[in-house]
Amino acid sequence: MISAPIHDMTGKEVGTYEFDPADLAPGINKQLLHDAVVMYESNRRVGTAQTKSRAVVAGSKKKMYRQKGTGRARAGNRRTPVRRGGGHAFAKVPKDWSYRMPKKAIRLATRMALLSKFQDGEAIVVDKLALTEAKTKSIVAMLKALGVSRQTCLLTIAGANSEIWRSARNIPTVQVAPAGELNAYDLLHQKRLVITREAIDQLRGKE
Repeated sequence: MISAPIHDMTGKEVGTYEFDPADLAPGINKQLLHDAVVMYESNRRVGTAQTKSRAVVAGSKKKMYRQKGTGRARAGNRRTPVRRGGGHAFAKVPKDWSYRMPKKAIRLATRMALLSKFQDGEAIVVDKLALTEAKTKSIVAMLKALGVSRQTCLLTIAGANSEIWRSARNIPTVQVAPAGELNAYDLLHQKRLVITREAIDQLRGKE
């Protein structure tokens, strides 16, 4: 069993959250987590690098002068790569680096990453996160009370909440994600995980 203390927004411990690790994943597969992170990094890659080939650069396609009888070396058109202003011999073209792993593998990697946060003691369970208005100071005060204000943090809530998102968007070290949009990359990229009790229940399938 995994046991994690439950805190309120002031940092006070109000209970204990216990669950069976098998509710999330059968174990931690480092190779699967590695493959998932590589996939997300590849999908974030922007393959827009491009240079002009001889077919793209401006210039006439006509042969500069006749092949024989001029006393000079034979030459083609002005677009040839050996001439100044010509195109690149092996021009770069835009490339799509994205690919997808099987859906079941992606879901399992997400659950394994979540389980690893609890096993490594990097997850904090919050009893309830409710804001009446969008105030950055409210999130800052909560993170400071929980002792994670100086670390990158993934704030996970049960569903989309505009007040929480607007309150945390100006904090560079904080990322907000609903439970339904969690992925292995975000979980592993942020050092600490602050998750509400409702969100972890939802991920375990208890709601």
